[in-house]
Amino acid sequence: MTNYLLVAAGAALGGVLRYGISGFTQKILPANFPYGTLAVNVLGTFLLGFIIFYFDVQGLISPRLRLLLTIGFCGGFTTFSTFAFETAGLLRDSEYLLAFANMGLNLFLTLGALALAYLAAKWMIGG
Repeated sequence: MTNYLLVAAGAALGGVLRYGISGFTQKILPANFPYGTLAVNVLGTFLLGFIIFYFDVQGLISPRLRLLLTIGFCGGFTTFSTFAFETAGLLRDSEYLLAFANMGLNLFLTLGALALAYLAAKWMIGG
């Protein structure tokens, strides 16, 4: 039961932060593209990677804290369903270039963020 509560607490915190960052990003950047969702997906993937590649590999966090931070917080912070919904909306509105840009940017930037997290963790470890 404790694991479920840890995941729920992490997801609640991640969801609130996602709402704030996504909303803020959408206010400062043009509204014709889902920059907010892209921002949280890239940032969340970097955080997830860094937590795994640095803190977990170094044994700096307990299995329960890892659960709270990865599945809970990062899972609640990033949002694949919103990405899919916004992409479908762009396709529905015949914004094909923006829809494919959204797909490509989410894929390549999140994978790039994961690679960057790996390299940063490796550098901090000294390897």
